[in-house]
Amino acid sequence: MRFQGKVFVITGAGAGIGRAAARLAAAEGALVACVDRDAAAAGAVAAELGESGLALAADVGEEAEVRGVVAAVVARFGRIDVLCSNAGFGLRGAVTEIEGADWDALFRVNVKGVFLCAKHVIPVMAAKGGGVIVNTASNVAVVGIRDRAAYVASKGAVDALTRAMAIDHAHQGIRVNAVAPGPTATSYFDRMLQTVPDPAAFTAELAARGPLGRVAAPEEIARAILFLASDDSSYMQGATLVVDGGHAIW
Repeated sequence: MRFQGKVFVITGAGAGIGRAAARLAAAEGALVACVDRDAAAAGAVAAELGESGLALAADVGEEAEVRGVVAAVVARFGRIDVLCSNAGFGLRGAVTEIEGADWDALFRVNVKGVFLCAKHVIPVMAAKGGGVIVNTASNVAVVGIRDRAAYVASKGAVDALTRAMAIDHAHQGIRVNAVAPGPTATSYFDRMLQTVPDPAAFTAELAARGPLGRVAAPEEIARAILFLASDDSSYMQGATLVVDGGHAIW
């Protein structure tokens, strides 16, 4: 198994892509810290994993809570080999329609959360000889979409931050890459459907963005994350792997 004995920290692990990544990593031998703001969701996923799972409730936008997560993982497992910074959410609206407080709240999770997790995990990785970071960006960092200005900007920041971190920390034996999903069937996707007047038309519009004509299953994105976390991608550094059903070329 590719990850036998490796210690993963996965944020946003309570649902969607994060949950799928936690399950797949554990199936390949990993010990997985399931981090989520929703304590019950994190606990449910960790319970599925048995002795391989550790549930940690935390807001990745709060530095003290991130610091606590890292300390708890090291206390339980002794090391961190892989960080999957996956926590994030979206917000509808053009720049003329978004409230400043909502913009700040989104960037606090989507960008500051990636920064804080890396800030506190990297010293742990470096002390053990290295590790791997996989950030969840989005294909909208490459192509852009209508009516999602804050989300597009935040994921563009994650994409750029990934490259900066890859340069800064390669000498410490740390590889940093990102996955850029297209539309994916997650609980966030379900909540978004509740805010639109015609959910069927909205779903069809998302599916039509790429030549495959459908949205992704969370497991399809999780498999790409695990590829970037594994030695199979050992010569990838500062890359963003687009997994979007062809939207970026459509």
